[in-house]
Amino acid sequence: MRIFLLGSLLLVGTLSSCAPRVGTVMGVTQTPVLVKVSSGTAKGAAVMIQGRYLGGPATGRIRLGADENGSGGYLIPAASVVSWTDSEIVFNVPANAPAGGSWLYIEVNGRQSTGLPFSVSSQ
Repeated sequence: MRIFLLGSLLLVGTLSSCAPRVGTVMGVTQTPVLVKVSSGTAKGAAVMIQGRYLGGPATGRIRLGADENGSGGYLIPAASVVSWTDSEIVFNVPANAPAGGSWLYIEVNGRQSTGLPFSVSSQ
């Protein structure tokens, strides 16, 4: 019985050391996921993004006008961000943001989020 108990403890210890780590002290460990973005808007208007693992303004960037793969586009300046939490971002569309339909992405600590279609009107 003792051998079985000792073997079980060793097996559990070995398996737990192989398990993926869930948390970190600093930074994002998960890929950011965009769930919802407010409808297309005009330059100067507020946009709300909802999602998970969105990090914060110190580690994240908003990319507007990218293609469906997240390439290219326009980085929203930090001064345009109104608020940023791990689950919601509010920013004002800058006057020099590209007009037209495209994709919106968030990048946190070098990890690109899922994308959502978004359009900026030229008005």
